Amino acid sequence: MDLLAALGARGPELALHLPAHGRGRGLAPPLAALLRQPPASWDLPELPSIGGPLEAEGAVAESQAATAALLGAERCWYGVNGASGLLQAALLGLADPGQRVLVPRNLHRSLLHGCLLGQLQPLLFDLPFDPATGLWQPPPADHLERVLAAALAAGPLAAVVLVSPSYQGLSGDLAAQIAVCHRAGLPVLVDGAHGAHAGLAPGLPASALACGADLVVLSLQKAAGGLAQSAVLLQAGERVEPARLERSLLWLQTSSPSALLLASCAASLQFLHGDRGRRQLGRALDLAGRLRQRLGAAGLPLVANQDPLRLVLHAAALGMSGLAADDWLLPRGVIAELPEPGCLTFCLGTVPPAGLLRRLPRQLLALGRALGAPPLPPFQAPPLPLVAEPELALGQAWRAPAEALPLEALEGRIAAEALCPYPPGIPVLIPGERVDGPRLAWLLAQRRLWPGQIPDTVRVVAP
Repeated sequence: MDLLAALGARGPELALHLPAHGRGRGLAPPLAALLRQPPASWDLPELPSIGGPLEAEGAVAESQAATAALLGAERCWYGVNGASGLLQAALLGLADPGQRVLVPRNLHRSLLHGCLLGQLQPLLFDLPFDPATGLWQPPPADHLERVLAAALAAGPLAAVVLVSPSYQGLSGDLAAQIAVCHRAGLPVLVDGAHGAHAGLAPGLPASALACGADLVVLSLQKAAGGLAQSAVLLQAGERVEPARLERSLLWLQTSSPSALLLASCAASLQFLHGDRGRRQLGRALDLAGRLRQRLGAAGLPLVANQDPLRLVLHAAALGMSGLAADDWLLPRGVIAELPEPGCLTFCLGTVPPAGLLRRLPRQLLALGRALGAPPLPPFQAPPLPLVAEPELALGQAWRAPAEALPLEALEGRIAAEALCPYPPGIPVLIPGERVDGPRLAWLLAQRRLWPGQIPDTVRVVAP
């Protein structure tokens, strides 16, 4: 299908995926009004009156200052390359080439790419694992203390990255996690891409800034009713120099930012934090609560999480994989956000689709009748060390001459690419890690369980 035709095609019956504005239903009203103006009238360069994210004057600078005050930050920068670009810029502002940064296994791949660009050494730490769902869990503070002790025993660290909330809306005690890092003298970058609405209503976790984070990245298409690619970087406290961040932003952000996406950053956050936006969020949360009650009463198992707007079906408890459930629902007009072996995640959005309370339970009950079976056996956690540092530098491994080998022949070889068995891209192997026997055995077992999710061949560094 032609791309323009695809964009103009009628939406599915139940679109429960990102962006959270749901094909415009939940756009901030000022942004929706801007889009109704003559097409492309808003496609403007960095005129003196407008400026840009790194300019000292102009409407963008004034808006960034107002947004920082609104969110409780000291500085704010808008980004037009999504949370990915801002996470990378934040990393480069935190650490110098050759320094080590502690990152969780459920990191977004953009952070690995940021380590590559900044010639940083990633030190990955393992997370608690839930065998019933197959999901990594937020780390308790005592787990993070053990991680830090092991990491620091091998050398100094420049910074720590935490993910909160996760893609599936899981959050732990973020304030306690950050306090552990601060006691070790380390600044904390929180990948809060999915948490722009945190702290704005009863029952939601506190915002990362309120928990003491030094840097926070928010994606405004995931929970704030902004357009795709609009995101913000927030800075608080004195552990990170704003000048270092601005230099890294200069390296990685375009010199011709989209005025529309900059306006999306401003409008979506100002609306979300205003009275009308909070009321809209409250209505969405109320509907989400009623939907959970209805699904529970119908015997449909859901994963407990901390974000009511991320509805996670426990597909494994119904005797099916989330991938099979997604394949069955797609042709019936129900589009979820994230299929995984044990779960299927739906994003309800800031203004959920009409008829959701009636239509989604009906479709999920039909799914259960069609594919339901005895619950799947518990998932096995990958045998990962508490902390793991690549044996070969990330950039060297990624650029080295490589060869593709069958999965069975990987033991003892150094990975030349990231290996992420299933979405959303959590790496069991990263470039530079050596494949040990237990991890290979786990990969082979998973391939038998989930055909197509683990490749038959993997690129490794050539001898």
